[in-house]
Amino acid sequence: MTYCVGLRLNKGLVFMSDTRTNSGVDNISQFKKLFTWCVPGERVITLLTSGNLATTQTVVSMIDERAKAPEDRSPSVFEAPSMFEAARHVGQMLRDVIRNSSPNGMRGDSTFDATILLGGQIRGGEPRLYLIYPEGNFLEASEDTPFFQIGETKYGRPIIIRAYDPEMSFEDAIKLLLVSFDSTIKANLSVGLPLDLMTYEKDSFEIGHTRRIKADDPYYMTVSEGWGDALKKAFNELPDFKF
Repeated sequence: MTYCVGLRLNKGLVFMSDTRTNSGVDNISQFKKLFTWCVPGERVITLLTSGNLATTQTVVSMIDERAKAPEDRSPSVFEAPSMFEAARHVGQMLRDVIRNSSPNGMRGDSTFDATILLGGQIRGGEPRLYLIYPEGNFLEASEDTPFFQIGETKYGRPIIIRAYDPEMSFEDAIKLLLVSFDSTIKANLSVGLPLDLMTYEKDSFEIGHTRRIKADDPYYMTVSEGWGDALKKAFNELPDFKF
């Protein structure tokens, strides 16, 4: 399983993903799930993946190969005039990879399924964030839905809904996401550290802050322990139930 989040703020975008993959409790590995491409001054595109690892790695490799071969006339996120078109290109790649991997064509229950978060900014447009489904279609984040999650979403969702503010700083957004991921990690063994983090500041057209957060990271340990203590304190301060 996995857990990835893309968060839209007024000042830009924040992305975070875990790195755990597993095929059973005795076969656990670490793989990167957050990928970023940058054409300085012109575009920054970030992709987060969930689902079949072979499928997602193929999509990432296709994007890389098309960047190295400009003579290839296949649709490319590096030539897309807008983030909407970039999302269309990635959706088409994802759909084609799943179809080619499935012996009987695409099915709703295909073991080759994968889901992708795509975010970034291309000069001339605003920062945008998309959730791309295995079928290739997608949704865009909006004021009503300012963040997307993929993978094991249910445990980390409540804190984001309660505490998210579009005006929050990158620092507060990272703290919020660390609480969300900590809640998920404690509730589900299929999600685990280290975590990959990336921020993008609106109109900068360059990669922002990036970091890999390991289990012994001092700040992560402080957030994890502090959040647990804060929950216990808040619970104890609630009025007692009376029969």
